[in-house]
Amino acid sequence: MQTAAAPAAAAAHVATHPVVQAATDSAAAGVHTPPIVNPLTLITAKVHAAVNGFSLMVPNLIAAIVFLAFFWVVGRYAARLTRAAFHHRRREDLAEVLGSLVKGVIYVVAAMFSAAIVFPSVTPSGVLGTLGIGSVAVGFAFKDILQNLLAGLLLLIQRPYRRGDQIKVKDYEGTIEHIASRATAIKTYDGRRVLIPNSDLYTAPVIVNTAFPTRRDHYDIGIGYGDDPAHASALFAEVIKKVAGVQADPPPSVIPWGLDSSTVTLRARWWTESLRAKQIAVRNKVILAIWKAAKDEGIDLPYPTSVVLFHDQTEETDGDRARQREGWPSREGQDPRPRADAQAALGESGEE
Repeated sequence: MQTAAAPAAAAAHVATHPVVQAATDSAAAGVHTPPIVNPLTLITAKVHAAVNGFSLMVPNLIAAIVFLAFFWVVGRYAARLTRAAFHHRRREDLAEVLGSLVKGVIYVVAAMFSAAIVFPSVTPSGVLGTLGIGSVAVGFAFKDILQNLLAGLLLLIQRPYRRGDQIKVKDYEGTIEHIASRATAIKTYDGRRVLIPNSDLYTAPVIVNTAFPTRRDHYDIGIGYGDDPAHASALFAEVIKKVAGVQADPPPSVIPWGLDSSTVTLRARWWTESLRAKQIAVRNKVILAIWKAAKDEGIDLPYPTSVVLFHDQTEETDGDRARQREGWPSREGQDPRPRADAQAALGESGEE
């Protein structure tokens, strides 16, 4: 009895278990319960699907790589042809910038079509649409770079200056080494390199010192008030004509320029070659020639001086600008009489 009762009790216990009860209820209700799947089977299936998908994409990948390699070669040759075309016209900087732009555009187009080959759902029109949506953000992010690039292209096309010209912009002066897409490199006269953004060069005033073959230089000379300005001007102009490097046409000139505190200022002007080295060399010779001519002719080149003059207000000439001494040293027999003596003498002559 006990042996027969034990299986019956176990069966009753299993039947009352919640899981078994739920399964029994689902079966009674007509609901299908999915079978329990081994996790390793799921992982294996996923790996097989990925491998199969990659295998299907291998031909597309190979085609995309071949496509990219072909257009990489095309881009290099197109850039080289562009550079050669503009190098032939002596536009080296423009050739470099345009060559880089042509190569970049070809690479971008090739990348878009390669993506369409690998992923058929991606189309070039869709990529362009996405780029159009993000162009505003890209524009704000790269505003300075794009501004400098556009300014560089305009400078290279308009050519207000070119490689080798000597310019002055803001506080910088030197010789242009090259004009790149972002900045222009100049070498200062003391041997330093300065990179100036192209947008600054396009908007700021720029002095091109070598725009013309020759340029005018000047130097101010101060002579004493006791010397004749007309004679000194003619003498200095004649001396400057003989200096090597001074252009004969237009001829040099020296003109009175000012009556300063201790000198009569003469301005010497002459024309020379535009290059800075030539200008400095000629100026050195001109200054030495003027100094030698002034020394030989006895023309005073005074130091800055201040003269304080005193005059005796008791003299009879006080107030007469044509006769009063203004404090110059006494001269025997020529000094004016005191005003009192002059008035007394005048009174005596009136009484007579």
